[in-house]
Amino acid sequence: MDFVKMEGLGNDFVVIAGPLRPAAADVAAWCDRRLGIGADGVLVVTPLEPAAVRMEYWNADGSPAEMCGNGLRCTARFAVDEGMVAGPEFTVATPVGERSVMVRPDGTVRAELGLVAFPDRPVFEVAGYRLVAVDVGNPHAVAIVDDCYSVPVGAVGPIVEGDPHYPERTNVEFATVVGRDRIDVRVWERGVGESIACGTGAAAAAGAAYRAGMVDGDVTVMLPGGPLLVELGGDRVWIDGPTRRVFSGTI
Repeated sequence: MDFVKMEGLGNDFVVIAGPLRPAAADVAAWCDRRLGIGADGVLVVTPLEPAAVRMEYWNADGSPAEMCGNGLRCTARFAVDEGMVAGPEFTVATPVGERSVMVRPDGTVRAELGLVAFPDRPVFEVAGYRLVAVDVGNPHAVAIVDDCYSVPVGAVGPIVEGDPHYPERTNVEFATVVGRDRIDVRVWERGVGESIACGTGAAAAAGAAYRAGMVDGDVTVMLPGGPLLVELGGDRVWIDGPTRRVFSGTI
């Protein structure tokens, strides 16, 4: 079975043409960074029609996820590179609905994530951090902090991920507002661990800061893997940044 290793800001994926539904054990084995290909997750991209594909995503531990922002951008690039779609602008069907994408000649991809929603639950505190629940097609808990680089993400992240507020676990973001047009963010990904980039995490953190009146509608989110542009202010949120094919092979 052929695959392509892809990455968006260092958020990396094993990408396979579908239809396919891999076993959780296979996903975990492929994502193993010592004994496998090494990735944050597995994407299966299935052509539907000349202007649409379907994306399915599994975390590195084999668990399925509703949405993956950088995975969506890599799916778009893969679909264009593999000739699955007729043009650079098309639709990706996901478990949480259809999403519009645009692939540029330089490999950057702009992708729609849908609504940034704030579930009807109180702001809560875990391990001394004040967190707000955010939904971008998948669950997030965002803490706005003075210095995200001093947060012990590896210790606090798994505590928040498994908090009772989230029976199906959550992604966690620690965000520092640098200016009206920039925030710095570190992410603990559900089923992955600390990652150097997360598209939905960037959107969730930007959305929380925007709702608090701390940033404007267009925000550069600086992640350890690099900058991702998040466009807010309308009825949809968009993310925009680079993608790259790393290598291809056969499983």
